[in-house]
Formats: sequence, structure tokens, C-alpha cells
Amino acid sequence: MRISRKRITQQKSGKTVEGKRVKERHGRPRSKEGERGKDVVEGELVDLGFVLPGEFVGTNEEFISGEQTFESGGNIYAAVTGNAKVERSKRTIMVKPEVNILNYINEGDIVIGRVGSIKSMVALVDVVHIKGRGEREIVNLEPAAIHISNIKDTYVREISEELCPLDIVKARVIDVTNMRLTIADRELGVMKAFCSVCRQPLKKNATGLHCLSCGNKESRKTSTEYGTGII
Repeated sequence: MRISRKRITQQKSGKTVEGKRVKERHGRPRSKEGERGKDVVEGELVDLGFVLPGEFVGTNEEFISGEQTFESGGNIYAAVTGNAKVERSKRTIMVKPEVNILNYINEGDIVIGRVGSIKSMVALVDVVHIKGRGEREIVNLEPAAIHISNIKDTYVREISEELCPLDIVKARVIDVTNMRLTIADRELGVMKAFCSVCRQPLKKNATGLHCLSCGNKESRKTSTEYGTGII
């Protein structure tokens, strides 16, 4: 940077420093009072991304469980839908809930939800996200339903062989009035599943889903994007 030959005066701690050159100090500018700019303060909070209730966010060896999280078996999980963030100075992990802004679900929308319960012919799903509408929680009074005929293009004998409670699914809305969903398409289905024995996340291999913790093997109607985190 070219410096003028004119006298440069810099005020520092109430004293005047005079000379031909004054080395400019570079540092992080302070935020203006009341101005947030970004959702997080750089250097303090690290955004880990969008999470759903019950989703694994870390261990108690790595982090301290903060607001909107809970511990179970040494692991830390999200208690609400929102963005997981780490406060580096305190090693605290937390979830910041997204502001609820009413989103209307339309036929053809791709939605993300969590399986709540399984009936003889339907799986009930709590819809929490609409693809392309931002990371905002959906306020739904009633759960959506996946009928056994909308799970696969082929015959399904038992719903419990394809879906289980707590599964995170990607589905398409086929009936808004009755809130019916389908997961029959290749890219639709279970995005993340948990072991029915120890509740740890299941890993996908060529033969199906298996648990690295207890060795349990299970089956699901999985999405082609299972385990990728792609919504």
C-alpha cells in the first residue's frame, strides 16, 4: 500500500504519534450494536447444518449438551427442528430452532418427515420440512399417511418390513385433503433409520441395513440418497 509523504498522525491511547509512516493494524471489525449481519458470530459459533428432532449431533466426549439438545448413552441429540451450532470457546453444542412461518403443503411437494407410528395398513408421518421452502418447521395438526400401496411399485407384505418408527423419510404429497404421501419413487423413501435394538443409526450396504454397534440387520424401503444427508 502506497503511503503519502505527508505527516501522518495516529491517535493511540490518548497520545499522538508522528512520523512519515504509520503501520496500519488490521483486525476484525467490531459489530455495530444491534447489528447481527449473519446468524452466527464468526469465530464463536459454527453452523453444523439443519437437523430434525432426535438426530445425532455429537458425543459428550466432544461437546457439552446445550439448549434444545439432550443426552442418551453418551450421545447428544437434537430436541427440536433447527440448525445445530457449536460454541467453540465453551465446547457447547446447541440447536437454534427456526422461526415458524406458515407453509402451505401442495400436491406434488417433496417433504421430509419422521415416522411416528405404524398401523396395519398405513405409516403415520410428522412432516417437518418442505423441499425448496427453506429450513422452516411446518406446523401440522395432523400427521400425514403413507398407505401400504404407496410404499413400493411391487407387493408389500408388511409395512414394518419397509418402515419403522423414528425413520426419517423423503416423500411426495399425492393428496392434500387427506394428507397422503408416497415413497414409491427411487429417490424417495427412508433417508435415515435407527436400529430397533440399540437406537443407533443404521448403515447401508449391498445386503440391506446393519447396525455397527450391536450387529442387528434390518430392512427398509430406502431412498437412493440414504445416508447422504441430501434433502
